[in-house]
Amino acid sequence: MPESKIISPSPAGPNVIKGGATFTGDVYLSMLYHDPSAAMAHVTFTPCARTHWHTHEKGQHLQVLHGQGWICDKGSSPRRIKTGDLIWAPPGTTHWHGADGKSVMTHLAVGLGATTWGERVTDEEFGAAGKT
Repeated sequence: MPESKIISPSPAGPNVIKGGATFTGDVYLSMLYHDPSAAMAHVTFTPCARTHWHTHEKGQHLQVLHGQGWICDKGSSPRRIKTGDLIWAPPGTTHWHGADGKSVMTHLAVGLGATTWGERVTDEEFGAAGKT
């Protein structure tokens, strides 16, 4: 029977870096692990900060560790997420997630397979979150 594998953090982690071109607002990443099959990171969003639209080849698990925010699948209304929530984004689901307007939100993100980044979530799209 195979043995469990202990994985040390990637060379990039556990350092915290400021998110770049695939985020709106101030986002801080602590990359815990990364290889072609999976990426794991703690991601902290300041109020109103969010990802761009994106998909994960084999899906994504999120666990909200602190705060509250939103997740939105393309074509659907944004849904509130809060501390303790576990979220599964199925393979190929185009979505965004981030903090609401009054909270810092941190989640553990586990992306499976390649991530394909899309366009920026507009202020109007983000603003719809507060109306649901």
